[in-house]
Amino acid sequence: MNATTQATPADLPLHGITVVDLTRVLAGPACTQILGDLGARVIKVEQPGTGDDARAIGPFVEGTSAYFLSVNRNKESIALDLKQPADREVFERLLERADVLVENYRPGTMEKLGYGWAQLHARYPLLVMTSVSGFGQTGPYRGFPAYDMVVQAMSGMMSVTGHPGTGPCRVGVSIGDLGAGLYAVIGTQSALMRRARTGQGERVDVSMLDCQVALLENAIARYGATGSVPGPIGSRHPSMTPFDVFAAQDGWFVIAVGSDALFKRLCDLLELPALAGDARFESNAQRCTHEALLKELLEERLRTRPRAHWLQLLADNGIPTGEYSSVAEIVDHPQVQARGMFTQVQTGGGQPLRVAGNPLAVGQAQPLVRRQPPALDADRERILQELAMPQAPLA
Repeated sequence: MNATTQATPADLPLHGITVVDLTRVLAGPACTQILGDLGARVIKVEQPGTGDDARAIGPFVEGTSAYFLSVNRNKESIALDLKQPADREVFERLLERADVLVENYRPGTMEKLGYGWAQLHARYPLLVMTSVSGFGQTGPYRGFPAYDMVVQAMSGMMSVTGHPGTGPCRVGVSIGDLGAGLYAVIGTQSALMRRARTGQGERVDVSMLDCQVALLENAIARYGATGSVPGPIGSRHPSMTPFDVFAAQDGWFVIAVGSDALFKRLCDLLELPALAGDARFESNAQRCTHEALLKELLEERLRTRPRAHWLQLLADNGIPTGEYSSVAEIVDHPQVQARGMFTQVQTGGGQPLRVAGNPLAVGQAQPLVRRQPPALDADRERILQELAMPQAPLA
């Protein structure tokens, strides 16, 4: 994958798939943006007058939400009030042509609107319906509202984030929303594959809380294996040492050693043979026990030379390492630039905004911005013409 690879829409894996998008804010829009990036046609159905709630969340560029711009490229927009008969008719015409409906209303809302899974599946048997919610369609919390912060706290994610003794700490990105969005993409594509075999659409039920629990991986396994409750341990790894952020003469960088052989090689490269022969560090288990002491001894050596020296030396000799970067540094990093990991979207007035790109490439087809994030109801006339319906003012 590189920044110059070009792809026509037909090159992309989801070309020919139509998604009706009833989502707002982040988890659902992140899912539908990925589907759109991968070639699906995404028709975003928004509330008349206000649209997606994210349109009102800052920061703003020329009056347009950068938050909204970052997760709504490659989509069209039509404003529909699903409580009004004329707009319901438009929505149902869209569903007749759709392969996927993605929604992130609170469970029960779609049923109240007359668009619950049982009703939709009976009328549109090929339709895949992906529902993203805080707690899923079942269970005692199913009707409760949730945001990213809620599921990060409830899931235990915050309990293993940060440094000891500093209190609860949120992960620095909205991993509750983004994790759910990614799982929703996987579920949607899996349902489409099953539909190709069975001829029947499926319901995909994605819970933000479930996704956070799934992402706890090692913490849950460690609790099951040891009975000890994991807590925050800063940047180090709970089961491998040295595996942390270290201070060089002029900045921070990472050393990630995952075996005894790599540790011996590290000691040789740092000219610290005594550490390799020290009984306290002879095995990974011993190094984990004496992690604080080992870090202190390593940093005594690492602080004698600049970061660039150590990065070059370790990388050239097979030790996993990497610089500690700020957001400002990573957006100009040559590796992510070479991989085409940033793209530009535009406000309605044409002001460009750099946003994260899509890391997926299938064959030589790298997802690109085929359509700018839409203004509210921007595609109404064209969609109504396509549906062969008269254009009418919103009720």
